[in-house]
Amino acid sequence: MATLRELKGRIGSVASSEKITGAMKMISSAKMHKAEMSLRQLQPFRSQIEGIIGHLLSTDAEFSSPLIEARDVHHITIVVWGSDDGLCGAYNVNIYKQLVDILDKYRRDGSKRITIIPVGKKMYKIVSKLKLQGVNVDRIEGIDSKSTGEDVNNFVRTLTERFLTGATDRVDVLYMHFKSAGRQVPTHEMLLPLESETFSANGVVESNRPYIFEPDANTIFNSVLPMFLQSLGHDVFTENRASEQAARIMAMQSANDNAKKLLEQLQLEYNKLRQQSITTELLDILGGQVK
Repeated sequence: MATLRELKGRIGSVASSEKITGAMKMISSAKMHKAEMSLRQLQPFRSQIEGIIGHLLSTDAEFSSPLIEARDVHHITIVVWGSDDGLCGAYNVNIYKQLVDILDKYRRDGSKRITIIPVGKKMYKIVSKLKLQGVNVDRIEGIDSKSTGEDVNNFVRTLTERFLTGATDRVDVLYMHFKSAGRQVPTHEMLLPLESETFSANGVVESNRPYIFEPDANTIFNSVLPMFLQSLGHDVFTENRASEQAARIMAMQSANDNAKKLLEQLQLEYNKLRQQSITTELLDILGGQVK
């Protein structure tokens, strides 16, 4: 049975843990809101790019670009996002389970080779243990789940170059789509080749006005597509950061609740033991007076 001193030490330790988890929850909440703000700031740029592409597609011009040309798929690249830090619950595990399902689907056709590019230290640690025939892991240095700005642009350029040179025939992305602080959904999409459905052109076509394109529509189309890819890359990185912090908030909330319950139990046990000790001392005093 624990002594009063031992219980007091455990109470102090649990109380400290409760304060730490509460502080970490507040920090994660601030980071999540910052990522949400970044998503809102990215939206006007992407909407403008989609609008330009929508106007172009609504014309009678013919378009051609190596970025939209589908070809026989022999080599697939899957970029999977995770976290660089821990204490985010089952965040990385949920993404990894989705990745396993995707790999099972693709490997049914033995002719396909698959390269996995993990983003984030935790995800790299998980996927590096995969030992599947025809599946290899390729880590790109200088990129992680916290990357922003030019690092993201360079990463997207690297993926685009691999596709254009024929090093891969298809590029997929797997990340956690941020819907709200309490809901994040694993999302699997094809990044390259680009499909016309990706451009969200329907609403733009209805409000289209006559334009004069210089030098010509196809040249503008090929100039805008890389910018569209860049916007997609920034969206994915930002959504991943927001989803990670949202998962960490939930994990810290759960840890904080558990700490409170444990603290209440220890406090109750401490009070009982203290009361028992006081009662024993009183009985000893009364027994001495009777003698």
